[in-house]
Amino acid sequence: MVTAALRADSADVAMYARVLTESLGDSLPPGVVAIERDRTVSDRMRGRPGAVSKITVRLGEQVLTLAIQRGGPAAEICREVRGVVLSRQPVALGDWAAELARALVSYAERNADAARALRRLVAGS
Repeated sequence: MVTAALRADSADVAMYARVLTESLGDSLPPGVVAIERDRTVSDRMRGRPGAVSKITVRLGEQVLTLAIQRGGPAAEICREVRGVVLSRQPVALGDWAAELARALVSYAERNADAARALRRLVAGS
């Protein structure tokens, strides 16, 4: 169910950003989900957050990144230990979503707050 919820709008990186920030980012400990945005001068003047350019999810040693590159999504899965990237693997968006789902389930098994966030994601509330 987690993978289906994440794949529902896999072509839309902005949708991933909304799901990850609203459903997970608010419930998971600080620093787990990070969103980078590109803000134009107009965005700054109007107080808008800007367009999402990169999503990073850190779950233990696993770091999953989804970015916009050349107008399309670029997904990557990394292994990181104490700030040092040991491996970096570009993957297809569907594989990224599946790995994110597996990592969230594993993290939720170890963390009660993550379990609540995962239930909210799957339930759509």
